[in-house]
Amino acid sequence: MGLFYIDTAQGTVCTIHQLIDAGIVDGSDQPPRPWLRIQGTSDATTMWYAVMRRRERGVFFGSLVMRHTPHHALLLERGWEEIEPGTIGPVSPSPFS
Repeated sequence: MGLFYIDTAQGTVCTIHQLIDAGIVDGSDQPPRPWLRIQGTSDATTMWYAVMRRRERGVFFGSLVMRHTPHHALLLERGWEEIEPGTIGPVSPSPFS
């Protein structure tokens, strides 16, 4: 998977490849705001890492954490939400909007 980004306004999480495929970034630059890189190893995979998010004061923050560790459990206890791997990706606009 690699690099993960979070839309700090909406809470959507994407990989860099998904952002390139969606035309949000061309791959030579960082994604524009409100996208922010989730800090962590550049070769992260959702097999070993949980992608977590938390909303504070109207802004979403993201984190990568090794699954099944005390730190993972602590974040869950403190209200962080684990993002299911199948939901990682850009949100398609509604055809009814």
